[in-house]
Amino acid sequence: MSQSITLPPLPFSDNALDPVISANTLSFHYGKHHKAYVDNLNKLIAGTPLEGQSLEKIILESAGKADKVGVFNNSAQVWNHTFFWNSLKPGSGRTPPAALAQRIERDFGSFDNLKKELATAATTQFGSGWAWLVEENGKLLVTKTGNADLPMAKGQKALLTIDVWEHAYYLDYQNRRPDYANAVIDQLLNWQFAAENLGV
Repeated sequence: MSQSITLPPLPFSDNALDPVISANTLSFHYGKHHKAYVDNLNKLIAGTPLEGQSLEKIILESAGKADKVGVFNNSAQVWNHTFFWNSLKPGSGRTPPAALAQRIERDFGSFDNLKKELATAATTQFGSGWAWLVEENGKLLVTKTGNADLPMAKGQKALLTIDVWEHAYYLDYQNRRPDYANAVIDQLLNWQFAAENLGV
């Protein structure tokens, strides 16, 4: 069976995010969890009209459909994880590019305010999910989603995300989700990627 959806390579080496995210966590998170979503999705869409479609099309075609919950969950999680890896960059996190910084200043008042909102979203998401920086109707917002849900299904443009499923941090931080979220925000968020997604 040919795989219509593939596991993309990580944009960094498996120890590049140390000490914030360990190579051990990455080997499970990417090598087991992300890969499992890809494998499950390919099984679910094999022989259906969704086989061979783009990941985004599969997500939008299955969102909110009771008979396609499994397809949505697995396709959205493949997309979310790929987006999360690209939202991280070793030694990043300090300052956004100038054009993005201006938008942040306009919509949040300051870069520090945005970081606080992201940390709050990441730590208050009940159970598994994601914290996001998104654009909606020309305005930057921080939002959060549960489980596999994602901004695309709500008509929002994702700019950055933080994975707050337990498997993203438990090996390194146990139950200290706030420590994980703050470390990612302060040291790893790829603001250049956010600027590219925003088109500035």
